[in-house]
Amino acid sequence: MAVTFACLARRSMALSRPHGGRHMSDIDNGDFQERIQANFARQAALHTIGAELTRVQRAMVEIELPFDVKLTQQHGILHAGIISAALDSACGFAAYSVIDPDASVLTIEFKVNLLSPGRGDRFLFRGEITKPGTNIIVGDGRGYAIGDGPAKLIASMTSTMMIIRGREGITG
Repeated sequence: MAVTFACLARRSMALSRPHGGRHMSDIDNGDFQERIQANFARQAALHTIGAELTRVQRAMVEIELPFDVKLTQQHGILHAGIISAALDSACGFAAYSVIDPDASVLTIEFKVNLLSPGRGDRFLFRGEITKPGTNIIVGDGRGYAIGDGPAKLIASMTSTMMIIRGREGITG
């Protein structure tokens, strides 16, 4: 009986994956919307800046933020730290939608490109999962300023997150 390379590759991948060889995007992750809403409610930093969770879908989350002069830098535009925090949170919550209900995520790296000044009445931050994985998840975020006229892209992010399981004090 001949064993093909493709057959060996499938066996190898199945053995290297937890959850019986299923890919993260194939597992039943329970009511991820409820988990994301509960996690958002525990995020004191997001409440401090006035952020709102406005859209939750599998592999995509949107967070909105009203303009507030207290969140600006010296030129009156939205501070890069606020933009980064909102994009990081949007990507992190999107990751929650593709993991096991008993797992959690922590950001281990991100890169932000500030593309245009953060001027607007409101801001929209969208996080989307680009590559779900069994240990590492990669997400991409986009930040938009909303005001008179069409929404304007002000920032982009690439985020790398680590899936956490069984660690004391870190729960999904």
